[in-house]
Amino acid sequence: MFSPEDYLDLHHTEHRTLFENIGNVWDALGQISSYLQFRLQPAIHARLIGKPFISGAVFIGPGTVVEQGAMIKGPAWIGEGCEIRSGCYIRENVVIGSGCVLGNSCEFKNCVLLDEAQVPHFNYVGDSILGYRAHLGAGVILSNVKLDHREITVATPEGFVPTGLRKFGAIIGDHAEIGCNSVINPGSIIGRRSVLYPGSQWRGVAPANSLIKTHQSFQVTARRD
Repeated sequence: MFSPEDYLDLHHTEHRTLFENIGNVWDALGQISSYLQFRLQPAIHARLIGKPFISGAVFIGPGTVVEQGAMIKGPAWIGEGCEIRSGCYIRENVVIGSGCVLGNSCEFKNCVLLDEAQVPHFNYVGDSILGYRAHLGAGVILSNVKLDHREITVATPEGFVPTGLRKFGAIIGDHAEIGCNSVINPGSIIGRRSVLYPGSQWRGVAPANSLIKTHQSFQVTARRD
């Protein structure tokens, strides 16, 4: 029902095996740790600016720039030609494609980013998958835990689909755009090339090529002082 190929172009990642032999796209989240344990070969080929903090098993490809003030705690696999900017916090079980941007005050854990995904400003990406050229606007949060800490379900028009996960943020399809300061609630699926208006709170499944609009009403009155 939610196969990886429906949301992700797996030609734009060198980690296609993460998505083999799984039913739903979010099943890959439970395989990141073992994938890195058996396939990761630590090596730092990046250009380091200053003294960023790097610990544990970490691979960083050539052409990637890691700025001072970034913190990378392995296991983590980062591709070629990425920008890891000052203030970025990568904490364990993170798989980053090539040509990605991970920016200031952004946190990543147990997640996968396909090639050229951009997460540049004040974002949280936990237990989530971002597709090829997906983009998060400033302040976007991919919330990954329910308030009651129970199993996360995916809300569809036909009913709720259990995931078996207590931590699951979102699947953001290829070329999807999430507007600034939006909160994506646990278990959300955003289809390819969809656009979510800034300041939205979203839960559910957005089909490919959707435009998700959030409207606000304002009242403007004259000052009395």
